Amino acid sequence: MRDLLDADRRLVLLRSITDCGGKANESILQTCLDSYGHPVSRDEVRTHLSWLDENRLVSLTSIAGCLVASLTGRGQDVCEGRVTVPGVKRPRPA
Repeated sequence: MRDLLDADRRLVLLRSITDCGGKANESILQTCLDSYGHPVSRDEVRTHLSWLDENRLVSLTSIAGCLVASLTGRGQDVCEGRVTVPGVKRPRPA
């Protein structure tokens, strides 16, 4: 069950970053996850963002201690279902 939740949370993060114009900070992303039924701690948001960064789906920068995630081309492809990455839920066809 944990793997299913993690995969869905990562897809929600990618979609939320897309909806924010391709860049969003960890605070906004925590609110987005909460809105989609995933109430998680800020630490868990950071863990998922680090995972997405390690898999080259986002790039992270730190501004005054706050992580800002920028969607990569590969992340966009995963978000749109053109590429599959184990650990990220595949989006439903539109």
